[in-house]
Amino acid sequence: MIYLDHSATTPVHPKVLESMLPYFSEKFGNPSSVYGIAQEARQAVEDSRSTVAEIMGATPREIIFTGCGSESDNAAIKGVAFALRDKGNHIITSKIEHHAVLETCKYMTKFGFEVTELPVDKYGVVNPEDLRKSIKDTTVLVSIMMVNNEVGTIEPIAEIGKLLKEVSKGREKKVFFHTDAVQAAGYLDINVDSLGVDLMSLASHKFYGPKGCGVLYLRRNVPFLSQMQGGTQERNRRAGTENVPSIVGTAVALKLAAENRESNRKHCQGLRERLVKGIQDKVKGAILTGHPVDRLPGLASFCFEFVEGESILLQLDFHGIAASSGSACTSASLEPSHVLLAMGMPHEIAHGSIRFSMGPENTEEEIDSVVSLIPGIVDKLRAMSPLTKGKYS
Repeated sequence: MIYLDHSATTPVHPKVLESMLPYFSEKFGNPSSVYGIAQEARQAVEDSRSTVAEIMGATPREIIFTGCGSESDNAAIKGVAFALRDKGNHIITSKIEHHAVLETCKYMTKFGFEVTELPVDKYGVVNPEDLRKSIKDTTVLVSIMMVNNEVGTIEPIAEIGKLLKEVSKGREKKVFFHTDAVQAAGYLDINVDSLGVDLMSLASHKFYGPKGCGVLYLRRNVPFLSQMQGGTQERNRRAGTENVPSIVGTAVALKLAAENRESNRKHCQGLRERLVKGIQDKVKGAILTGHPVDRLPGLASFCFEFVEGESILLQLDFHGIAASSGSACTSASLEPSHVLLAMGMPHEIAHGSIRFSMGPENTEEEIDSVVSLIPGIVDKLRAMSPLTKGKYS
């Protein structure tokens, strides 16, 4: 199999798996208990917390371990908004966010919150000035993703963070800033001070860690109302017995990602450029989506005119190639991508979207194999449609 869907999930790194195994067996204690085997597990959780904090430029007490990136997004938005509902009820986000953010914001409207979804340009970039104009006296939270999960566009998070800091200086109430950095952690700097964020969400399985574990950075003194009750874990911010093996694995995975960031970025960017050039040279009507430069190193997304993306995926799968038609959380939907529609892509073109996302283990030979197959697949599918008659001959 040629696996080109790393934005959906990644395999667990062997060193990560090795680090996790003892906590399923001889070190299985509950971190909340007082005896030796339990305190061994507690120490592993706190050591992992320190590792994650160091990489993010945070302090250990600012790190909350969650069940996934979606939970981190939910907790960030609900936790801050509900804690501040007596001071304001306005949340700002963008039209291209992951559904974990968009649906959570939609949910908040049931409780009297007002949500503004900012537009994006044709590359999927949020304009900071649009954000500035949208801020009201009642604004309490802004949530803008660091990297779009479908098209790979990198958003101007540091610029937005600086803007919000300036805006907050002249206000009685600070506007807090959350970013969904789920796609960024393996390839971009996630130092929270450099970015100027108050909250950040990560998902372990996006950077060669285990599924079922996420991270929420919560800056000290940010108002936060816990969304899970029942225990005092995570400094009373997330009840429930800690997933010790996955927390340990997450810390190891993030450390490996940070140590190898530059080499992985260079390798994946080379593969991406090879793929983009190959497809654009050989396939007419192949539209590269997302920002041409400011994009995730290993992600290339296309819309193929007059072809259904799902049909291309089935043909690729027949040849042992794994890709996706957009977000893994919505890939079973027959609706066109909300991201592409927000970028101004017509419905009929947005239906033909394919996302290729590469990892460090992919090779140039694999990319060349994909490039050699795509033209034939697209031609075959277009031949079945009366809409394409004479267009690509």
